[in-house]
Amino acid sequence: MSKVSVPVTNDLCPQTLYVYGTMNEDETPNFGLFCWFSYCWLDDLGVICAIGGSKRTLENIRRNGVFSANLVTEKNLPLADYFGTADGRDADKMDVEVAWEKGAVLSVPVLSSSPFCFELEVEKEIPTGEHNEVVLLCRIRNTLKDEQLMDSSLTPSDLMKLTGVVRTCVNENYWAWDGRHLGNWHERAKEIKADVEIGAAARGE
Repeated sequence: MSKVSVPVTNDLCPQTLYVYGTMNEDETPNFGLFCWFSYCWLDDLGVICAIGGSKRTLENIRRNGVFSANLVTEKNLPLADYFGTADGRDADKMDVEVAWEKGAVLSVPVLSSSPFCFELEVEKEIPTGEHNEVVLLCRIRNTLKDEQLMDSSLTPSDLMKLTGVVRTCVNENYWAWDGRHLGNWHERAKEIKADVEIGAAARGE
């Protein structure tokens, strides 16, 4: 197969999505959608993630030194896409119906709808650009799994159905584990926004 040189791109690198959970200064939760996430070795299994630009999530991580990473699945994709659309500094960003709980080990908000979550503590921050881009090396202080994932009778096919959504830069799409198209970026968030508007109308706002 012949190859040609092209501009630098990550178009054909599908990436698993995570919602990062952090605590604001007033101890209210903030959630944001991210995907530059993978693993590293820090004398034990750790996490490496990149965050670009000025974001409330990064401000909270720098202040607290901890955050959660919550796997995005088909079930919570609309909510996750909303978190990736709304600005963390908007006063009404978290005025949506979202179930969350405190981490078991760290003081971080954990998304209840996620079947697999990490509680992470930042070990090292590495600046990588001129616009507040950083790479974070993190220690996994705890891993939370839904009990159904611990069922030894689950087949690989069963587990795949519970795994995460992936995104690609090609046409800005979301995809399921079996190749089904789940919508475009910022499209699924409209489902959450519609619920917010309906609720506001019911309250006469």
